[in-house]
Amino acid sequence: MAAPISAPQIAGATVLVAGAGVSGLAAAEALVAAGAQVVVTDANPAALADLPAGAVPGDDPDGVPPGTAFVVTSPGRRPDHPLVAAAAAAGVPLVGEPELAWWLGAARPQPPEWLVVTGTNGKTTTVGMLESILRAAGRDAVACGNIGLPVVTAVAAGHRVLAVELSSFQLHWSPSIVPAAGCVLNVAEDHLDWHGGMAAYAAAKARALTGPVAVAGVDDPAAAALLAEAPAPRRVGVTLGPPKPGQLGIAGGELVDRAFADGVALADAAAVTPGGAPGLTDALAAAALARAHGVAPQDVAAGLGAFRPGGHRGAVVAEARGVVYIDDSKATNPHAARAAFRAVEGSRPGRRVVWVVGGLLKGASVDELVAEVAGQLRAAVVIGVDRSAVLAALARHAPEVPVHEVTAGDDGVMIGVMEAAVRAATELAEPGDAVLLAPAAASMDQFRDYAERGDAFAAAARETAARLGVGA
Repeated sequence: MAAPISAPQIAGATVLVAGAGVSGLAAAEALVAAGAQVVVTDANPAALADLPAGAVPGDDPDGVPPGTAFVVTSPGRRPDHPLVAAAAAAGVPLVGEPELAWWLGAARPQPPEWLVVTGTNGKTTTVGMLESILRAAGRDAVACGNIGLPVVTAVAAGHRVLAVELSSFQLHWSPSIVPAAGCVLNVAEDHLDWHGGMAAYAAAKARALTGPVAVAGVDDPAAAALLAEAPAPRRVGVTLGPPKPGQLGIAGGELVDRAFADGVALADAAAVTPGGAPGLTDALAAAALARAHGVAPQDVAAGLGAFRPGGHRGAVVAEARGVVYIDDSKATNPHAARAAFRAVEGSRPGRRVVWVVGGLLKGASVDELVAEVAGQLRAAVVIGVDRSAVLAALARHAPEVPVHEVTAGDDGVMIGVMEAAVRAATELAEPGDAVLLAPAAASMDQFRDYAERGDAFAAAARETAARLGVGA
């Protein structure tokens, strides 16, 4: 793990912001406000057309201008990128936008309190639940980070409590952050192409557990191992079973706290949305972080009761002739896709699935997932750039399952991909089945993001329902 970096003098310093995406532009704006001389670069020159007032465009996306005090990089820039090497050669620190937010927040008379959530899956739901609980308790809180709102923007707004979703990329580039409480929900294969292996990926996640309170989902062996090794003086496990001392869990149909109280009931498990194992784990984690912040039990219940998840997380988007179409485009890795299958089984035991799967696998293997869900499959419709790996796994572990390969969109044009996939899935489905979009892969090979992929699936499903004469 990299050593923390001392916060530099920002006023008057020349700072390079590498990447003009949402977080990069927010960082540039915050740096200008702090008095820095800001240069912004991007591999796409068109992205530099509308920079914050006071920032200037640079002409070398892989270089570091002379006199640069530090570099703020976009989160997805890999450690082997030429810019990273250039910064190292020049002896210039390179950090992420959350690290900058940490520096700026620490310089305030009343620094905000950070409650951090990471994990392979469930981060966004947990952070949303946490924000809802904090607001129910009357806290000046906001969800930020990888959820969409840059952390520097939340800090600039003066919020007192930050419910921060951090990806492994963001944690890698943010070595100084020490949250008041941090949580690792789970750890499964994802982004291995970026990190170079599971050990480095897990080490990045573990950075969330360096503060006074560390929380982890102990039903997940990898997360439990990180919690056991965490330097935090207080370590709290969350489990779907009855909690032991020092844990939050479920007993008698209620979420129960045995970490911050002696068996206090926090909420009715049946009232948690989304339900099922993943949703309940997320709720327990959110409750643990809120309780670490001093939130009362009744406010945990009120916040969880008010929370509703965002889109593309297991939503039924259409129904036609007894077949339901489920959009879980947020299942961008095998671990999340497994949870999507469990949710289908939990909603209707024995329901068969026509699986729309594939995309950019990011180095993850789908073999274990395919072997596990083979018994639920009616058929599979395979899309995306890494189709060959998915097709091979299906041939090995589900050889009797009918498979349709969608080649539309291989030229980069996404029009037609989901139309073709939904058409094929509809032909393969039988009454009572679910057509499930749970790709187990990222979307950027054929779509802008998972939301656009899910929207395309939903539109195609609704068009199918209308064509068959059955409403959504």
